[in-house]
Amino acid sequence: MSQSTSKIKWTADDLPALTGRSAVVTGANSGLGWWTAYELSRHGAHVTMAVRDLAKGALARGQMQDRAGRELPITISELDLADLASVRVFAQQWSRNNPQGLDLLINNAGIMAIPRALTKDGFEMQLGTNHLGHYALTGLLFPALVAIPHSRVVTVSSGAHRLGSIRLDDLMGEKRYRPWSAYGQSKLANLLFTSELQRRIDAAGIHTLALAAHPGFASTNLQGVGPSLRYGSRGKSIADLGNRLLAQPAEMGALPTLFAATQPGLPGGAYIGPDGFMEQRGYPKMVDRSGAAKDDVMARELWVRSEDLTGVRFPIG
Repeated sequence: MSQSTSKIKWTADDLPALTGRSAVVTGANSGLGWWTAYELSRHGAHVTMAVRDLAKGALARGQMQDRAGRELPITISELDLADLASVRVFAQQWSRNNPQGLDLLINNAGIMAIPRALTKDGFEMQLGTNHLGHYALTGLLFPALVAIPHSRVVTVSSGAHRLGSIRLDDLMGEKRYRPWSAYGQSKLANLLFTSELQRRIDAAGIHTLALAAHPGFASTNLQGVGPSLRYGSRGKSIADLGNRLLAQPAEMGALPTLFAATQPGLPGGAYIGPDGFMEQRGYPKMVDRSGAAKDDVMARELWVRSEDLTGVRFPIG
C-alpha cells in the first residue's frame, strides 16, 4: 500500500481543495450525511443535499453555514429512496441542471433494523431504501458520472453486513423477517453492488471508481429509529444511552466516507472503515469484508435481480 493510502490519523482537515467539483449526498440532513455534506462543501465542492424533507434540509444547511461562518455551495433537492418515481425525478432534474457531470455520488442514506414495512414500490423497506434505491439512483446518474474523468461512487455499508445473507428466494422477507437480518442483507447488498459495479466499470474501460465505507459505531439518529418503532420511548432512550456511552461522534463516523471520496491512490472496490478495535471507532483505513461480500457469483445475480426489480439498467455491459 502506498504511503498516501496508509496515512495514520487522517482527518477532514486532510481533504484536498474541491473547488469546481460537484457532489450528491443522500440523507444529508443529519448524522453521517450532515458531516459528509458539510466537509465536502467546506472544502469547496458544490454539494446537493438529497433529502426526503426539504424543511429539514434547509435547517441543516443553515446549521452548516453557521458552523462554517460563511456561505457554503450547497443546494437542497427532494429525494425519497423508498419511491422509485422520486428517484427518477431527482436524477432527471439534477442531470438537467448540471450538464457538466457529477464528480462524487455519496450513497449514504439508510434505515436500520425497523419492523417490516414496504416501500411505495412494494419492496421490503430496508432492502428497498438501503440498496435498491441507491442502485437505481447510481444507474440513473451514471451518465453524469462517466462525463467526469475519475469520478467516484461511495456507498455506505456497515459492519453489520457480516450478519446478513442474500436470500434470493425471499429478498423481501415475506416468508421470514427479522429486523437485524434484513438490515444485514441490505448492507451486504451494498458491498456486492460496489464490487459488481467496479467489475463492470473495469470491463467497459471507464475511469470511474466504485468504493464502499462504513462508520463503525457512530452516534446518529439511525440507532434510535428501530427501537422507537418497536418499543416506543423506552427503546429510544436505551438507544440514546448506548450512543452516549459507546459510540464515536458522527463527525468521526463520516471520515471513512470522506476518505473514500477523496483520497488518491485507492483501488476500485476498496472498503474503508475505522482503524480501532473491531473497526468500531477510529481513523479511516482500508478494511476487509466478509466472505459473502466477496462472492462474485452472488454479486452478479443480485445485480440482475436489482435490474429486474427497479427497471434501471446501467449503460454498461
